[in-house]
Amino acid sequence: MFDRRLIQYFDWWLIGLTLILGAIGLVLIYSAVTAGDAISQETLYGKQMVWFGIGLAAMVISFIFNYRLFDQWGGGIYIISIILLVLVLFYGKYVAGSRRWLVLGPLTIQPSELVKISVIIVLAKYYSKRASIQGFTLKELFTPMLFVVIPFVLIVKQPDLGTAMLLVMIAASVTVYVKIERRSMAWLIGSGAILVSMAWFFFLKGYQKRRILTFFNPDRDPLGAGYHIIQSKIAIGSGMLFGKGFLKGTQNALSFLPEQHTDFILSVLAEEWGFAGTGFVLFLYMLLLVWGLSIAHGCRDSFGTILSVGVTAMIFWQVFINIGMVMGLMPVVGVPLPLISYGGSSVVTSLIGIGILMNISMRRFMVE
Repeated sequence: MFDRRLIQYFDWWLIGLTLILGAIGLVLIYSAVTAGDAISQETLYGKQMVWFGIGLAAMVISFIFNYRLFDQWGGGIYIISIILLVLVLFYGKYVAGSRRWLVLGPLTIQPSELVKISVIIVLAKYYSKRASIQGFTLKELFTPMLFVVIPFVLIVKQPDLGTAMLLVMIAASVTVYVKIERRSMAWLIGSGAILVSMAWFFFLKGYQKRRILTFFNPDRDPLGAGYHIIQSKIAIGSGMLFGKGFLKGTQNALSFLPEQHTDFILSVLAEEWGFAGTGFVLFLYMLLLVWGLSIAHGCRDSFGTILSVGVTAMIFWQVFINIGMVMGLMPVVGVPLPLISYGGSSVVTSLIGIGILMNISMRRFMVE
């Protein structure tokens, strides 16, 4: 029987924030693709409109049933996501030196985006049943670490170090939230420092090292690895307070700004709408993050709380890393701006996450 309280507690504020950010994203993508030819503009913008519609449908599906069913489905969802990552390595679409996309009929998806949701669900499932005041020990953390390491390795093999590191950050945020025993935390920090050093000398590829070195000094290779950062800074600075106006950004229009419709969409925003427009969008993101944490705080069961924290952490880290990239504060690692950057899998994943938040918010009156 349908519970009328679901309508009473429907989160109109959250869906409103989502639609506003999505609309801003579509407007910015339209502006960003004007640098290309007419056919390219129509194709890219049309594809994003279709993907946003698919994402909205996925968001609705994510909140129409009780979110506690994710607890039962978590293992299956995780296994499916891992299978998709394995398929990418063998049958993935090869673009610009990497295999990240899987062609499924008329659709091209990026499983590394979708795996974020599956990892959040499976971690929430595990932690909610074992949380304690003392915190998790290393032995208890072995299983969740395995949940993260498997997709991490598969994503690095594509290669896509940015998404792999983002997955680790999301998992780390959820794990810190549920609490780690002090000695275990110290051991993990020490081990992490050693692993980072080993990764630099033995695992990172040459272009990945160049990106990190360029982060510290973009001028060391202004026409190569540092080009993205330098042009992005020029675009941001030229926007000044109120920007140059819609479709009037010269860095974008003259194609000086690379990847302007994906990773560097915020640079287009800053150039055309200035500090004021950028500040408004960041304010909307802040409201979205605060709302997500508020949903986590108001949830009455641990699974829903941890799930909310995970989804909010996913959105936060993507926004944080993308802003750091375009401002030259972080290495360029190819992390899109949620709901705004061009990319079908990215927008669908973000909308599924928001659908889960709405699901938890709508059922906050329910008791286990």
